[in-house]
Amino acid sequence: MSLITSTASWPLEEHQMFSDMVGRFMDDELVPNTDEWSRNGVVDRAFWNKAGEAGIMGGAVGEGYGGSGGGLGFDAVVLYEQAARGDCGWGYGIQSIVIHYVTAYGSEDQKQKWLPKLISGEMVGALAMTEPGTGSDVQAVRTTADKDGNSYSLNGSKIFITNGQTADLIIVTAKTDKTLGAKGVSLIAMETEGAEGFRRGQPLKKLGMKGNDTAELFFEDVKVPMTNLLGSDEGQGFYQLMKQLPWERLTIGIMALGAIDFAIAETTRYVQERKAFGQRVMDFQNTRFKLAECKTKAELLRSFVNDCIAKAEKGELDAATASMVKYWGSETQNEVVHECLQLFGGYGFMMEYPIARLYADSRVQMIYGGTNEVMKELIARSIDV
Repeated sequence: MSLITSTASWPLEEHQMFSDMVGRFMDDELVPNTDEWSRNGVVDRAFWNKAGEAGIMGGAVGEGYGGSGGGLGFDAVVLYEQAARGDCGWGYGIQSIVIHYVTAYGSEDQKQKWLPKLISGEMVGALAMTEPGTGSDVQAVRTTADKDGNSYSLNGSKIFITNGQTADLIIVTAKTDKTLGAKGVSLIAMETEGAEGFRRGQPLKKLGMKGNDTAELFFEDVKVPMTNLLGSDEGQGFYQLMKQLPWERLTIGIMALGAIDFAIAETTRYVQERKAFGQRVMDFQNTRFKLAECKTKAELLRSFVNDCIAKAEKGELDAATASMVKYWGSETQNEVVHECLQLFGGYGFMMEYPIARLYADSRVQMIYGGTNEVMKELIARSIDV
């Protein structure tokens, strides 16, 4: 399957060509390594470098910063092709988000310094929002950034940070003014190399997504130059986060679609080969009906995702619609993977089969990026006006 359909309004011929290239790269460089990454709990840095060399990253960044000068559709293609191979270990989703934060809010010096390295894979990015006592309520963060000469002094901790163990550049959500609530939140980019007082916790043991290095981060009087503030003034962080969250939530919907296509393809292949009571499992009406339901859900989501990508390309993806695609995509992903695993019977419970790993990986989609309960509240606010 493909993310791009003949009825989609956003893709151009170059997107399809890019999709073909990315697909070949994933087959050659990602698929053979996913099991090893899951065992090790981290994606090899060599893969990041290969992705950079292949031009996989930075499709939506200007050529002057090492990108291809395209739009968000190129990032969408990469995320889909990755998920359509059954992988969610490589943290490009977060890398893309970090790249877009720097592109949108970084100074010219910051863009020149960080974007080429993020696009080449020399730098891995992370976004440090969530705290042990603060999940979806971003304005309640307790991490502080106090002025100390020409630097900020960062203090606090973050948890569940994707790419946390390997990140070289971390965008930290912190309070630069503890008295102003949401208006006191700022985004500060911290380079990890040589950052005294910065510490990474032990790798977190997760239900799924075992190939992704997810970490708890600790900041104890970490000095960060004040020039690393994203934006021209302090206190813009909450606004900046709200502006970028629609893309983050769309990435979850895109990867949900890729995972669904992978699940259906794997299950179809299995039931065509597996026999029970003298016939193929595919020949049972229940099997055919279940797959028909899954396929229909996939195509409905594909249309919605493509519509959202078209809106994002134009800068018109609003918070409510992004919440819908995140909520609906992740719920649909879990429904489809649940039904597909059932068709594998006992083998579906064995981790040697990709469907079992996908089942475990899928569950967090309804939690990160804002829980689906929060998504419903945001959607409801767009109705109750």
